[in-house]
Amino acid sequence: MADSSSATPSSSAPSPQQDGSDFLPSSTWWNRSINFFRMVTGRMSAGGAQKYWADADDRYSAFDCKRCEESRDYLLKYSPIIRFMNENIQKLGGELGPHNIHCRTCKGEEEAMQGGFDHKYGIKICANYVQERSVLEDVLTHEMVHAYDHLRFKTNLTLEDDLRHAACSEIRASNLSGECRWANEFFRNKILSFTNHHQDCVRRRAIISVMGRPNCKDDVQAVKVVNEVWDSCFRDTRPFDEIYR
Repeated sequence: MADSSSATPSSSAPSPQQDGSDFLPSSTWWNRSINFFRMVTGRMSAGGAQKYWADADDRYSAFDCKRCEESRDYLLKYSPIIRFMNENIQKLGGELGPHNIHCRTCKGEEEAMQGGFDHKYGIKICANYVQERSVLEDVLTHEMVHAYDHLRFKTNLTLEDDLRHAACSEIRASNLSGECRWANEFFRNKILSFTNHHQDCVRRRAIISVMGRPNCKDDVQAVKVVNEVWDSCFRDTRPFDEIYR
């Protein structure tokens, strides 16, 4: 008698929904059209959609970075808040400009962010996630607050360092950058709240950021650390006299 297992497909074989095989190589216009049609009609699998966006990031990398660099240079020259932050960073002995504000294409879940600051590297802007100049202004201000805190308060912001330092700087950066103003919350994040929306946004962003650090055990610890430093860090608006935006 024939072996019945040979007549049935293996249950361990990955489905198109798992391996993204329904995404076609984008080497031809026809394949790109098919991929686009599957995306807009919801027929692309989750794995295929992931490949689609990764492929788009690769194909548009040069365009995204060029647009980001042009907006960066414009903001460094004309944005009041960026100029103000840069002047205060310079007073502390730091310097930020095109040489250490880098526009890059960020890939993978570990880089699924808008920007980041490292005291040795400078500021990284994820050009494929930041497409509007107004958004870049908020992101750049956020990272410049981190740079200011590192110079002014000697904060340790590397991934393995003190969570309280990270939490405090994240509270200040989200509070002062303009990311949490009501218009952003409503139009970008679809959050409609008229009571304490600013504080809720700052707290939410700080908790998410702390949770993403390798030395944070879980969301419970993240909430605890943010709560511990909340009052003093939320009230601290330096180098501004008050919340600017």
